Amino acid sequence: MTERSEITKTWKLFIGGAFPRSESGRVAPVKDLTDRSGGKALAYAAQASRKDLRDAVEAARAAQEKWAASSGYLRGQIIYRLAELLDGRREELIEAVRMSGRTGKSKARTEVEVAIDRTLSFAGWCDKLDSVVGGRNAVAGPFHCFSQIEATGVVAVFAPEEFPLIGFLTLALPAIACGCSVIAMPSSVEPIPALIVAECAPSADIPPGVLNVLTGLREELVPVVAAHRDVDAVVASVEPEMAKILQLGVAENLKRVRLVDPQAKFLEDLAWSSPSAFQAVTEVKTVWHTVGL
Repeated sequence: MTERSEITKTWKLFIGGAFPRSESGRVAPVKDLTDRSGGKALAYAAQASRKDLRDAVEAARAAQEKWAASSGYLRGQIIYRLAELLDGRREELIEAVRMSGRTGKSKARTEVEVAIDRTLSFAGWCDKLDSVVGGRNAVAGPFHCFSQIEATGVVAVFAPEEFPLIGFLTLALPAIACGCSVIAMPSSVEPIPALIVAECAPSADIPPGVLNVLTGLREELVPVVAAHRDVDAVVASVEPEMAKILQLGVAENLKRVRLVDPQAKFLEDLAWSSPSAFQAVTEVKTVWHTVGL
């Protein structure tokens, strides 16, 4: 019997509910960083270009208004279904996280389990955030005063390099849960866990354009995101030099930016599952109305 050839997968981008190749045609190897000989190529990942990012922003903008108008209950059901699908691919995710070379199998299992639990937590917040953060305000005077949460819009997310799964979900899902659409850039070193999430998204009924995933070089994508005027907010866990480029770029268009320490405790810090996780991607709108008129 002849020996079978090994099939090395080429992971594509995820834009508008589809899986296109990069318009540039570029791919880069994703290496097994546990291989002491220099890293075996586990797979190949598309390298997104400026045009791919523009296509993702257009898809996100087209999807955002309808997604924000959907009920919190529906958004919660969809994210809950995503958690179910991730749980079904638990072993694949554990192996993908382990191959990042920064953790052993037991710690990789912990990261995957916490990531799935946190996804469930975000699903639960979808129809409760308004009640917890918004509501009627006590004011001195004859006025009704109400506060309500509104989604910021189109959000770009740069996930941390060192937590390829939980970092990606922790930064991207709050925006999706509250009604934003997301263009997410996963770890450039180990993007496979995030790409598995992207593969689960259509089966979870996440509408096309609500989640877009672009793999590529940060030094190419960060300046384009910063300058793009149809991106409303950026949540980024990047190194200081990339953070500086981002801050200089957004100074021209005044989009909201939240910088997250790449060494943040994504596993241990319970604040990531609290309402503060939504602060960077929501607006609190307050309405005053006189009483009796």
